[in-house]
Amino acid sequence: MPEGGAAANGYKYKGGAYVDRDKPAQIRFSNISAGKAVADAIRTSLGPKGMDKMIQDGKGDVTITNDGATILKQMQVLHPAAKMMVELSKAQDIEAGDGTTSVVVIAGALLDACAKLLQKGIHPTIISESFQKAVDKGVEILTSMSQPVQLSDRETLLNSATTSLCSKVVSQYSSLLAPMSVDAVMRVIDPATATSVDLRNICIIKKLGGTIDDCELVDGLVLTQRVVNTGVSRVEKAKIGLIQFCLSPPKTDMDNQIVVSDYVQMDRVLREERAYILNLIKQIKKAGCTVLLIQKSILRYKITTELQDTGTNLLICDYIQHWHALVFCRALIAGGGAPEIELALRLAEYSRSLAGMEAYCVRAYADALEVIPSTLAENAGLNPISTVTELRNRHAQGEKTAGINVRKGGISNILEELVVQPLLVSISALTFATETVRSILKIDDLVSDFARD
Repeated sequence: MPEGGAAANGYKYKGGAYVDRDKPAQIRFSNISAGKAVADAIRTSLGPKGMDKMIQDGKGDVTITNDGATILKQMQVLHPAAKMMVELSKAQDIEAGDGTTSVVVIAGALLDACAKLLQKGIHPTIISESFQKAVDKGVEILTSMSQPVQLSDRETLLNSATTSLCSKVVSQYSSLLAPMSVDAVMRVIDPATATSVDLRNICIIKKLGGTIDDCELVDGLVLTQRVVNTGVSRVEKAKIGLIQFCLSPPKTDMDNQIVVSDYVQMDRVLREERAYILNLIKQIKKAGCTVLLIQKSILRYKITTELQDTGTNLLICDYIQHWHALVFCRALIAGGGAPEIELALRLAEYSRSLAGMEAYCVRAYADALEVIPSTLAENAGLNPISTVTELRNRHAQGEKTAGINVRKGGISNILEELVVQPLLVSISALTFATETVRSILKIDDLVSDFARD
């Protein structure tokens, strides 16, 4: 085929072969469409007024949740770019414990902005580098908006805990669960020196039955196994013995059979077993133990208890992760879409100091961040266009903490409403979303590596 004819059909001659010039663009738009589809699927779950999703697994079990990480974890996705969005939500959950829906929604808006920029002929590398400049500037802006917090300030911690619970299914029980979570975390850290929370020190015991009102915080250990000796219900100043071996006759390592020919030999075997067990009991009694916690069997009877998870307990487990962000960063920032709209205004102003295509890309990045306040307003039943316009005007007048008050159905000073969140939640959502979008943007081919028969 002549070179001119190949160019007319969208191919170019390179390295002894014809290359499809349109393939990289098709791959990019395919990846962008897949990522946007995932973001659109959970967009309605954002905020306190967000909708819940009913998820049914292969076994028929039903889960009702509006947590982004939970929804995406159980969502069956096949496209590689869609899987990147799922991993994005997981990374946000591990890093900050909150903002799992916001990070995907932001990434979806940035992908939409990328699609429009690509259609205008801007090179993907220029878009990627401009987005990196925008996120670096955005982190500086968010840090300047934050307020430092002392871990000894219980009231501020309660406000942060209540705000995080407002978007959960158990939001109506925030007055019970928020103080409980604060007390649990404060008992396992030193407020003066702590930089992280070891969540392994907080154990969630899940039992089927009862209501959320039955939840309680126990400063100690809770054992789920039944008590063998039901005659004693309370022991004070107990000396506890931890035993990892069986209180039963010893068994050989190999599968052997012992043949007993008469009753005398059988009686001798039973006496030896009793003597062995009695010797163990004498040693335990000599140690002065009044309570025994035995990992294995007692006289060949093994004690087991089946635990069944309930939805409420799973929500509490997810929420405890939120405290890592606050202890690590020790700073709070306003919620209600206030940080995102302030970022949009400040980044738009920053774009005017740039030149060429970078200014255009940074401005598109800034406009994409308005998706958070717009979605919050839409999910709360407000007019998103008029709400975002008014919010933009309030911030332009210097009201940096003006946000969407979903309880009152309008715009107010969100700090006065005690709607705050850890700074790390906003920073990680912005950085992770941008990194994921840049990764998707720089993919120009898709290679499948299937095992051959």
